[in-house]
Amino acid sequence: MAHWFGSEKALQFVTAYVMEKSLSVDNLFVFIMIFSYFKIEKIYQHKILFWGILGALVMRAVMIALGIQILEAFHFVIYIFGAFLILTAVKMLFESKEEIEFERKLIVRLLKKVMPISKEMDGGKFVIIKNAKRYATPMLVALLMIEFTDLVFALDSIPAVLAISHDMFIVYTSNIFAILGLRSLYFALAGMMGNFVYLKYGLSAVLAFVGTKMLISGYYHVDILVSLGVIVGCLTLSILASFLIPSKKNKHISDLL
Repeated sequence: MAHWFGSEKALQFVTAYVMEKSLSVDNLFVFIMIFSYFKIEKIYQHKILFWGILGALVMRAVMIALGIQILEAFHFVIYIFGAFLILTAVKMLFESKEEIEFERKLIVRLLKKVMPISKEMDGGKFVIIKNAKRYATPMLVALLMIEFTDLVFALDSIPAVLAISHDMFIVYTSNIFAILGLRSLYFALAGMMGNFVYLKYGLSAVLAFVGTKMLISGYYHVDILVSLGVIVGCLTLSILASFLIPSKKNKHISDLL
């Protein structure tokens, strides 16, 4: 990136990548809950994450393109994005990832209207046929839930990345590289996710910082190196605190897989 586009674009890419990757880690908590709830065996989790990430790449391309077009046409929207990120940061401090009632989720109710849902697994199949009738398996439900979860998280992460750069190439490629590594990151960290009990405070601080940066963008420009330093600093402190300060909260999450 630095060779072809210069150091400024390279810094924007790195900053956007680090922020997107850190916010994507928050998805892993929900992935663990989804796989546990639907009793998806590890051997099939790879398949669900593969198709889930592939769908996320297409969905985010559309959302990023729309976001950039909106910001270019209506600059005041950047202040709305900023306020939204700050509200999200506050909400993140008080939300609980364990309080998930999947049966009440809109995506599950909509799927039930299209086809009945079977509670039985049939290998790695997303759809099975019983008595000449198609049934969605827990595999398909889990896949749709992961896609829906990514859509919700994208509503937070994409405005945050747009605070770093409005360059479509920078924004989308940083998202692609962050998401492509998410499946490997999930299997690397799934067993120890319960240890990152203070990570949400670091992520909340990152969102609050980026939201504030967007709100003051018309009056003061925050250097990209400062942004990168704040983001890395918040994440580092939250991870160190998780390992250095004892806490039993959420540690049983690591036992769900």
